[in-house]
Amino acid sequence: MSKMAERVVIGMSGGVDSSVAAALLKERGYEVIGVTMRLWDGENINGCISESTCCSLSAVEDARRVCDKLDIEYHVLDFRKEFSEKVIDYFTAEYIHGRTPNPCIACNKFLKFDAMAKKAMILNAKYVATGHYARIEKDPSSGRYLLKRAKSDAKDQTYALYNLTQEQLSKTLMPLGDFKDKHEVRKYAESLGLVTAKKPDSQEICFVPDNDYAAFIKRRLGSLPEEGNFVDLKGNILGRHKGIVNYTVGQRKGLGIAFGKPMFVIRIDAARNEIVLGEQGTEFSDTLYAENANFIPFDTIDRPIRAEAKIRYSARPAPGTVSMEGERMKIVFDKPQRAITPGQAVVLYDGDTVLGGATII
Repeated sequence: MSKMAERVVIGMSGGVDSSVAAALLKERGYEVIGVTMRLWDGENINGCISESTCCSLSAVEDARRVCDKLDIEYHVLDFRKEFSEKVIDYFTAEYIHGRTPNPCIACNKFLKFDAMAKKAMILNAKYVATGHYARIEKDPSSGRYLLKRAKSDAKDQTYALYNLTQEQLSKTLMPLGDFKDKHEVRKYAESLGLVTAKKPDSQEICFVPDNDYAAFIKRRLGSLPEEGNFVDLKGNILGRHKGIVNYTVGQRKGLGIAFGKPMFVIRIDAARNEIVLGEQGTEFSDTLYAENANFIPFDTIDRPIRAEAKIRYSARPAPGTVSMEGERMKIVFDKPQRAITPGQAVVLYDGDTVLGGATII
């Protein structure tokens, strides 16, 4: 009697990455169930409803067609309530409080690897899978699961996955981690005749397709924080800003005032409704603090360690010394870093291995 195939539920966004991931899993002998998470109905903006997002009707139709082609089961799961509470409410609250959120990290933590994983259990699946570019390996010496960079540096998505726990890693498959570039993925999709083979990648936040965060927050909340003062590092008033949600740390362009020299957003003080500006060079700092740390190869650290840290998705990892001061993480960089931004994640690496991360405060 043949061994029953292990069942895996894979999140299908309607894009080429999750399509190829599903095909690879079936090829490897898994019983694959495709699911699309219905997260957001979209907004009518200037008379148009965006169809470019990962949960639009066209995305659902593309995912369904891929599953039909692969002859695998397919479901659409309604997570709109969870998405609204865990991602959109968080996104708006962070901007209102002068921080710059990362909604993709929140979506991974609360939706893909929590809510979807619970649905997978109901479907009697052993694993969940995604189209993320990352690798999961088990360390034979410690018995712990490790999160490692994808073979493709350009596509690596481990920055947004640092929150994964040992239990989640043990039940997660990420088949795209060994691809060297996106061209290989598209070529594989073309060879299978998948409708998503040439579909463009989504570049924007899925629920803000026009990239106008302030307008989205205003539609969501009905109002925005009032105008306030630009001040210098000594507290002297320099002019008026248009509301703190329109700015982020490190910003130079779009301040709305000509100073005769480059000025940068150094800090956003939501309590005082002030934006602190500084001259070129003052936007650099060699120290950051972060909260809500999660470590992967170990539970925590009880002494300083050396690591490379990314302070935003697009940043190069920078070497520094990491320590824990109670519940807070402290990182002192070897060289000052530009625009360390509260609300963003800092993610730690040792070579290709993700050590963990935390939220910058």
